[in-house]
Amino acid sequence: MHRADVSEVVNACDAGREGELIFRFVYEMAGCKKPMRRLWISSMESEAIRRGFESLKDGREYDALFASALCRAKADWLIGINATRLFSVLYHHTLNVGRVQTPTLKMLVDRDAAITRFKREKYYHVRLTIGGAEAVSEKISDTEKAKVLKTACETSQAVCVSVVKEKKAITPPKLFDLTSLQREANRLFGYTAKQTLDLAQALYEKRLLTYPRTDSVFLTDDMGDTAAQIAALLCSKLPFMAGAEFNPGVSRLLDSKKVSDHHAIIPTMELAKADLSALPESERNILTLAGARLLFAAAEPHIYEAVTAVFSCAGTEFTAKGKTVLAAGWKELERRYRATLKAKPDADEDEAAGFALEVPDFAEGQQFDNPAATVTEHDTTPPKQHTEATLLSAMERAGNEETDPKYRAPAKSQDFVGKGGATEQNEYPALDGCSEAEFATTQRRGLGTPATRAAIIEKLIKGGFIQRKGKQLLPTKDGNNLICVLPETLTSPQLTAEWENKLTQIAKGTAAPEDFMRGIEDMARELVKTYPFLSDKDKGLFKEEKQAIGKCPRCGGDVYEGKKNYYCSNKDCAFVMWKNDRFFEERKITFTPKIAAELLKSGKAKVKKLYSPKTGKTYDGTIVLADTGGKYVNYRISVQRDREVTQQA
Repeated sequence: MHRADVSEVVNACDAGREGELIFRFVYEMAGCKKPMRRLWISSMESEAIRRGFESLKDGREYDALFASALCRAKADWLIGINATRLFSVLYHHTLNVGRVQTPTLKMLVDRDAAITRFKREKYYHVRLTIGGAEAVSEKISDTEKAKVLKTACETSQAVCVSVVKEKKAITPPKLFDLTSLQREANRLFGYTAKQTLDLAQALYEKRLLTYPRTDSVFLTDDMGDTAAQIAALLCSKLPFMAGAEFNPGVSRLLDSKKVSDHHAIIPTMELAKADLSALPESERNILTLAGARLLFAAAEPHIYEAVTAVFSCAGTEFTAKGKTVLAAGWKELERRYRATLKAKPDADEDEAAGFALEVPDFAEGQQFDNPAATVTEHDTTPPKQHTEATLLSAMERAGNEETDPKYRAPAKSQDFVGKGGATEQNEYPALDGCSEAEFATTQRRGLGTPATRAAIIEKLIKGGFIQRKGKQLLPTKDGNNLICVLPETLTSPQLTAEWENKLTQIAKGTAAPEDFMRGIEDMARELVKTYPFLSDKDKGLFKEEKQAIGKCPRCGGDVYEGKKNYYCSNKDCAFVMWKNDRFFEERKITFTPKIAAELLKSGKAKVKKLYSPKTGKTYDGTIVLADTGGKYVNYRISVQRDREVTQQA
């Protein structure tokens, strides 16, 4: 930077908040005062890099982004170092507390508690077979009432009281941002959020995928031709598109006003040169998933006619639902893609919603005598444990529930099955009348950022606060206890989401960094003042529960493993077996808990490859506990050779 022939410096770090921070730290630590310019690209393609260098920005345009990044780093450090040290000292246990990770843990603990508190209840439906369709009653809580209704229906007349037909459309899903890509990869392939990010990063570095750490689901207005070319390329590259009738409509994918730092994740034109079969399967899965999503998003809506027929029988209403597909649209492409997956598809959304494929053409006033009736028994179902897919969704939505409805961030309709959302014209009705700035603000609430959410989950696992069980994420005992002892200011997802929103405002230049940091500092001071000591009942919350390895041969007390020994828990008893006892060191064996447990149980332990200091050779033998009740415990070796037992001191 200080060379005489260098007139300016180009910041070519990652085009995002943290990339800006890294460069500014280096720039400032180097004491550089030369002008700086910013390279901002969303693809590693040669042409994209070339265009980026041809249109370098003045580095000062990103001062607000740097201020936001610096506030984020300072806030995480201040809250983390003060809260972690405070509660670790109070509870004599390492308790990692973080501005984002702790509210994330809270969501898992709350879900686990809701499942624990849930009381399963039975309910019943009476089902009538009418004219080839099945009509279902509302829930009935009492089995006897359901049986009485069934009997009454079988001797009564069912009358069609209404038939409603509605033409409905499910719009195509949006393109992927990082969080939605991680959710879908977890749902379809079981990949963790970190695995998906690593795979997307690898594809980005191979120039096959655009920049992955994005929170945008649109492309910029000038990318229409590029998107159309990539869609055409995907049709020829992806096997499931063979023979499909498809005319991409990319215009609905374009909206520069809804693109923040980077546009949505899509494959690049480098795909034309790539051999997909040569890629590792996991990378191929992610690349194909991103390509499939681009095709779905550019396809036509799925259009169907929904039919709801209501019948009256024995004084009770019964409902039959059905649908007729009028235009398969993007769901036909989705069906083709899902057929190529190894995993079984999810349960059909029509069945979940109570839809039959078709309902006969009923007419109001139509009558049916003595319909066949059955009673079906069901159980209420508890909430499901979070998977990484659902936790990422919860992290993304955190903070929106308690904000003004006008500014509540919309749920993104991006899941493949049954969640296409409303019509395109009224996609976000809660935001009608909002300015573009207000719209952008709503989309930035949540816990963490797309780039950090995977690391947050992994850190909680590494810290022992949550664990993976298959696809599920479960809080551990320490995780539950941590949330119990921490104040709401540290565990509230809403408060942390508000902080993230403030950081976004700082990056946009609409909020002052000083005000944000003042609030963080006040919070850290208040924590230390509020929690100077603990009550006696709380001190043992995080005390490690040790497993006894055996009983003391002297007093019968429990023997536990220590760092350097195996000791009797009875403070009046002097029994202790040292791990570095010369007896074991001379014979070059490790005094393991298994050996200690066998000695305590039977007074002896068989050991292989004991070293003999006299001969320099190894042999198999039995270590015998020869405790005489003195200060030190003694041992001896019993060796069996040709049925003759010899003793070695």
